[in-house]
Order: sequence, then C-alpha cells, then structure tokens
Amino acid sequence: MTLIKTKFNRRSFLKVSTAASGGLMLGFNWACSPPTEIAKKQAPSAWFEVNAYLSIADNGQVTIMSPNPEIGQNVKTSMPMIVAEELDVDWKDVIVKQAPLNTDVFTRQVAGGSQSIRQGWSSLRMAGGTARKMLINAAAEKWQVDPETLTTADGVITNQNGETIKYAEVASMAAEMDVPEEVELKDPKDFKIIGHGKGNVDLEEIITGKPLFGIDTKRDGMDYACVLRPPAFGMKLKSFDAAAAKNVNGVRDVIQFGDKVAVLANSTWAAMQGKKAINADWEADSKLEDSAFHDTKLKELLNKDGGEVRRKDGNPENQFAAADEVVERIYESPFLPHNCMEPMNFFADVTAEKVELYGPIQTPAGTRRRVAELLGRDESEITVGMSRMGGGFGRRLYGDFVLEAAEISDKSKKPVQLIYTREDDMTAGIYRPAIKYKIRAGLKDGKINAYQLTEAAINSNMYGILPNNFPAGALADYEVVNHKYDSNITTGAWRAPYTNFLASAEQSFLDEIAEMINTDPVQLRIDMLEKAKAGFAPEGNYEPDKFIGVIKLAAEKANWGNKEEGVFKGFSAYYSHNSYVAEVAEVVMERNKPKVTKVTVAIDCGIVVNPVGAINQAMGGVIDGIGHAMYGDFAFANGRPQADNFDNYRLIRSSEAPQVDIHFVESIESPTGLGEPTLPPAGGAVANAIYAATGKRLYKQPYSKQDITLG
Repeated sequence: MTLIKTKFNRRSFLKVSTAASGGLMLGFNWACSPPTEIAKKQAPSAWFEVNAYLSIADNGQVTIMSPNPEIGQNVKTSMPMIVAEELDVDWKDVIVKQAPLNTDVFTRQVAGGSQSIRQGWSSLRMAGGTARKMLINAAAEKWQVDPETLTTADGVITNQNGETIKYAEVASMAAEMDVPEEVELKDPKDFKIIGHGKGNVDLEEIITGKPLFGIDTKRDGMDYACVLRPPAFGMKLKSFDAAAAKNVNGVRDVIQFGDKVAVLANSTWAAMQGKKAINADWEADSKLEDSAFHDTKLKELLNKDGGEVRRKDGNPENQFAAADEVVERIYESPFLPHNCMEPMNFFADVTAEKVELYGPIQTPAGTRRRVAELLGRDESEITVGMSRMGGGFGRRLYGDFVLEAAEISDKSKKPVQLIYTREDDMTAGIYRPAIKYKIRAGLKDGKINAYQLTEAAINSNMYGILPNNFPAGALADYEVVNHKYDSNITTGAWRAPYTNFLASAEQSFLDEIAEMINTDPVQLRIDMLEKAKAGFAPEGNYEPDKFIGVIKLAAEKANWGNKEEGVFKGFSAYYSHNSYVAEVAEVVMERNKPKVTKVTVAIDCGIVVNPVGAINQAMGGVIDGIGHAMYGDFAFANGRPQADNFDNYRLIRSSEAPQVDIHFVESIESPTGLGEPTLPPAGGAVANAIYAATGKRLYKQPYSKQDITLG
C-alpha cells in the first residue's frame, strides 16, 4: 500500500453530518492542475446540490457523482472506477451521475488535453481511500477494536473474529468521525476494478435513445432557435427583411443580435425554414480571404527571416554549412472543421432572477464567466448543467454557441434551445488552422548533424508546434522557429492540438532521412533516442526509455523487417499528452491505389484504468488520424467555406477503416493521456507505408488528392 496525506481542509474535504437516507455523505475537491477532478459520494436526496461527492445509501448502494464533462472519452465511467477501487466496493453497486458546474467545490471542471484521468488520479484515489478509512474507524469504534485489525471487501468490513458489517450500517456513524490526516492506498496488484474492463455507464441509455445529449433538451415553454450568420468571414449584416420568415408556420419571433439574426419557433424544422426565408444583405468590413491567398502567405512566411525562435540548441547554422548535404522539405495541411456527430447546441433560460444554462460544453466554468460578462450578471446567478456530448474534439472548448443561446434568451425573455444545423456547424468556425512546415536536416558522415523546424500557421502559434518534443534533446544542433499570419477566420484547438499534423510531417521526414542514410527507420529513431538518453543534448520533454520501449513493442508486434508479399509497412512514433505511441501501418494496392488494411499500435500510458474504454479511445484516434490525413480538406473562397455538409466534405468511410491492433505497455505508473495520443502518429505511418507501396513521398494533406497511384 501507499501512504498519502489527505491534505484536507474545509473547502477540499467537506464532512456532512448525516444524509436524509441515513447514509454517509462526503464532499471532496479534486484539486487537479489541468482538466479533471471527479467523483464523490452523497445522499441521493441532495445529490444535485453538491458537485463532487460519494454517497452510501442505507441499502448499500453507492452513488458517485462525476463533475467532469463527458465528451465520449469515457471519464464518466473511468473516474468513478478509481474512487470505487479505493473505497473497496462492488462495482455493480455503484451508480454514476453527472454533476453540474460548481466552482465552490471543484477547482476545475474541464474536458481537454487528454488530462482528466492523469490529473485526477491521486485525488480520486485519496477520496475513495479516505472514505473507506472513515468507515473502518466507525466499525472499529462500534466493535471496540483496533481499526488496523479490520479489512474490507465489496462494501463489507470484517474483523478478526470473522464478524462482518456493511458500509451502510456504519455510514451515519462514520459521518461523525474525524477526517484522517493520511490514508493507505492499494497496491496496484490488488486492484479489482481498475484494470478490468467496465462497460460505459450510459450505454443502455445511449442505445435506447434516452435524452442524454444536449440536443435532446426539452423544457416547458421553450422555443427552438436557429441563427443566420454572415456567409463569409469578413462580412457583416447590412440589413434584413424578416417578413417571409415570420409567415412560416411555427415561427414565433425573429431577433437581431449583433451581425446575426435568430429565428425562434416551436420546432427545429420551423426555425430552420424560417432562417432560410430571411432576406439579408451583407457587406464586407474586412478582407475576404481565400485558400490561394493563405497558401501564398504561408509560403512567404516560411522563407521569411526572423520569426519567433522557440528553441535553439548549439549552432545549427555552422553545422548546416559543414554538412555533406542539406535536405529540405515542406509539408502542408489545410484548415479542418471538427464535425462532431452532435452539432453545436445549448439551452438557455435568462430571467431577472437567474440564468440557467444546460448542454454540451468542455469548459463550463470559463463559459459561465463569459456569459456573466455578456449579460452583466454575477456568476452566482448562473448555473451550468452538463449533458453528455456527441463529440467535442476541441470545438466545444469554445462557448460561442452558449453565448448566442444566452443572448437570444435574454432578448426574447424566453427559454431557448439553440440548434446548429450541420451547415451551421461546418461554416460558423472554429477550425484547425492551415499550417505549413519547412524541415531541414544537415547530413554529415551518414548522420544527422543539424535540424531546423520552421512553422507558418494561420492565426496561432499555439496549435502547431511543441519545441521540446522529439527530436529535441536527441540532436546537439537544433532549432524551432514559428511564424503566424493573423486571419479573420476563427481557429482553435482540434483533436491533439500542436501535434495532429506536426507528427505526420516530422515522422515522414525522418523516414525519408533514414532511407537517404541507409538506416532502418525504426533503428534511426532508437539511435536518436539513445543519444537523448545519454544526455547528448539539452533534454526534451519525454523519457527516452519509454519511447524506445513502445517503438520496440510496435515493431515486434507488427513483425517489422519481415516482408510479406503484397503488404507494405510504414512506421511512426510520437509522444504527446504525456503518453508514448508507436504505430505500424500496413498498405496493400487495390486497383492501383493504396488501401490501409491494418495498424499495429503500441502505447505506454501508465496504468490502464478501463481497458474497454482505452481500446475504444485508441482505435478511434488511429482511424480519425488516418481519415483526416487521407481525406480531410476545407477551403475558402472570398471568405466563404467551400464545404458545408457531408455531401461535399470527405470523411473516412466504414469500408476504409483498417483493423487496429492495440498493445498497451504493462505499467504500475500513474495514468497519462489517451484520448488523443494515437492520432498524431497515424498520418505519418500511413504516408510512410504509401511510400513503401508506391515509391512516392507525400508532403501535402489530404493524401487522397495527391498522386498515390503505383508507377
């Protein structure tokens, strides 16, 4: 067991007398740095009043409230599993519920960065373990024995005489106990819940169509709202005529707010038809940009002197000058929309007394602050309830749609459910920025003697580059430079920010370098990591041994080096979100074109809390990465998005999804990220496999729009 301090205080560990049901109600604050915290136990009669608690009812049932947003990453199942493990209860006796936002109890409630499990791990274990210790102390007092002589299992306490007592029988008494200053946590080898696959706690409701998602929201007296927005970035509303819209059956009101027009109706269909009937005039108020302009601008930036130097080791300029050869390649990626299965939506009811918000949001606290500023209200007047989300991928980090719902409700004086159509969802922003990378390597005596990465990005120097990622730390002379162009096209985080395209570019480049110096691609990476391990250069942000471990595991499981007739393999490895992933993609030629048939994946993400959810996340990341690298393309003409639905935007199809073979490194270390890390290496593995099959290097995504035929 591990002995830890509970670090409790009145804010972080709230002991409440006795719940109405006669059970124990404890409140915890998971003080996690990034996004996460979770679970608590509380009396069912008041669970909605507390955001983080654990309740033990008098019938032995345990309720664990999950305060973190659930975007499909399975934290609503996995995080309560951690609490239940240390509480030492039977999982079948656990009920999980979603809690609303409550910053008085939680320091942070966010879904993003694949950090929920990683950041909540210690605090969640502490919460479960502390509750268990208090129950043991209560039983010890009842029996008048030393608490150290008692054991627990499945919600039952046993003494040395073999007598037993259920948690529920001492819950009220435990509530009067002092909170222990330290508790012992389980040794991972004793885990009975963690590491054992558990089904999604919402699965039955999902497959039976229960109203779990924000888009399902219905309230008495509610109007549905659709919004007409400027048709292009750089345009504003000049005037509009709503007469025809108001004549649509079911339309109740038409409201202008800013450069937008909201149509309120008694159904989504009526609201959509009303929006189409509005006759609006628009005018330009800033540059109407298009993809050709962006292409030119980014190329100019790549060749421009200066830029922001993000990292510089040694003297790359001197080494390039001394090199036998300098290899330079440019890699290009387009804007990408998020395309969550569930389009953006949110419910808002703004009254003089309060503001109620409910729906799918990854950043509830930050969004509440923005709504308070917008409406001139105190945050204490605003409640935010979180529904399950049909995907997030970073799009729901931005509460723009929540602000729209709140403003419409405020102006109409009615509760509204804002609904985006698919066309709204794809054309209203926020996108992954278009990015270009120029990578240079100096080659001297068959080795890399200098490396320079230059980025040119639309808007952001936050989502395209990580200066301390591999190969940083593996090369003595290394430089990372960033340039950006400020555009009026809104951009932001997209699944695996920073690395979703950078990994494809760098891993493709390393593959090409390996061929040029006549080295196996797997061995090249291992050799570079051995140098990093030996302190060859200032350290990166990764652990070389773990990196080498996943590389070797993936190569072994994919039979790397053993040729199979008609099968072509490509390798890629990347560290992101605190996890290590290596992938081997397999390609076969069908009708003179490459088809990805299998991807072998090795992952080191520490302890795998829920293998069922972990495998789903890993597979989803791989397929998402392949799909967007192969097909994702999003362009602009005069500020207008050129795709607005799935008839003109290509996604990967079921028949194109490969077999994905997942292998986790066995570990007893604390968990790290998993929702995103398998996506970044996928594009590079596929590009390298396509090269093996066709002899053609790929420098621009989507790959399907390049010449990838044989010959």
